[in-house]
Amino acid sequence: MAISVEKVFEEISNITHQLDFEIIPIENAQNRVSASALYATSELPRFNNSAMDGYAIIHENKDEELEVIDTIFAGDDNTNLIKTNTCIKIMTGARVPENATAIIPKEDTEKLNDNKIKIIKNVKEFQHIRFIGEDIKKNELLLNKGDLVNFSKVTLLASQGISHIKVYKKPKIVVFASGEELKLHYEKAQAHQIYNSNTPTFISRAQELGCEVTFIGQAKDTIESIKELIQNSLNADLIITSGGVSVGDADFTKAAFNELDFKTIFDGIIIKPGKPTVFGKIGKTFILNLPGNPLASALIFEMFGKNIVQKLQGSNEIFHNFIETKLSNDLFNKKGRITIIPGNFDGAKFEVAQKRSPGMVSVLSSCNSMIVLDENVEKLQKDALVKILPIDWKFFTEKKKDFLTYE
Repeated sequence: MAISVEKVFEEISNITHQLDFEIIPIENAQNRVSASALYATSELPRFNNSAMDGYAIIHENKDEELEVIDTIFAGDDNTNLIKTNTCIKIMTGARVPENATAIIPKEDTEKLNDNKIKIIKNVKEFQHIRFIGEDIKKNELLLNKGDLVNFSKVTLLASQGISHIKVYKKPKIVVFASGEELKLHYEKAQAHQIYNSNTPTFISRAQELGCEVTFIGQAKDTIESIKELIQNSLNADLIITSGGVSVGDADFTKAAFNELDFKTIFDGIIIKPGKPTVFGKIGKTFILNLPGNPLASALIFEMFGKNIVQKLQGSNEIFHNFIETKLSNDLFNKKGRITIIPGNFDGAKFEVAQKRSPGMVSVLSSCNSMIVLDENVEKLQKDALVKILPIDWKFFTEKKKDFLTYE
């Protein structure tokens, strides 16, 4: 029996799955999910240092002629102090003398002779001094368990001398095709046959999402042929296939799974397009059976499959985030079910895709986002506020949000 969209997300959020980890160099950790919390081992800056090339002074002496008594370069272990009516020349990043209370940029001074200067601009106490710990405090949380690692997180880890990180292993995903009326793109299609676009779609999409993906071929239209591919895939975290999940006489996929002790999590979703979507598991392997229609299967994967992948990656962020924007034109909809509408967000407005029949393959190539209409939406006028969900970039959140668009 088909279940609600709300119930689907509840089931996905309740998934339990053993997450294996590995330890890798931080330079290789982009787009991986941290398997442990990491904390700062030291303050940053590690010592008070100069933000400018200039002169370290005692603020009280700012109106005096100052004698230059020393020079400190970045990296110097210099512990000299400033004396009354003196200053120390200092470079950016160098440790400031302990009694320094301001740094004067070189351009704010007048050179009186080889070793004397005068300050020619106003001076604020403690200006241009970067204080110990003002950026990062010792024991401050840098990265939480379940956080995505990106270039900026690598920056944090490197600043603490952390060279390796524990991350969850990439989910292993197996994709296979079924349906003898379909031909793979490298085969010759007869006049009565069509090319299978779904399988390459899910292979490439899962790779884009950071998974290890294996393609194991195309099954014949028999239960035994499909069972053979399933049994060959049960070392994966997730099997993705499409078609064969409705009620047609030649739909063998569901029957094959059921003969292999398939435990159903949900069978059908109250949504359009994509109602005949099945999700369950055999042993430790999850199974996502998507509709055969290309646009419907792709949109359902964007709506729910990505969230499943986020969960299998160990990410904290498994719920859709959204951007509020305005609709570029009037939108009419047949109410009754939650509806996915693909389109394009140009940074200011969302334009609905004019072609969006479930069986089409060309639609998403010109779309970068989608909106999801509440079941009661019949018409949205131009400039109505809508909530867009990205398609070709990740935009998730730890906190569940209501991304449905209402009248």
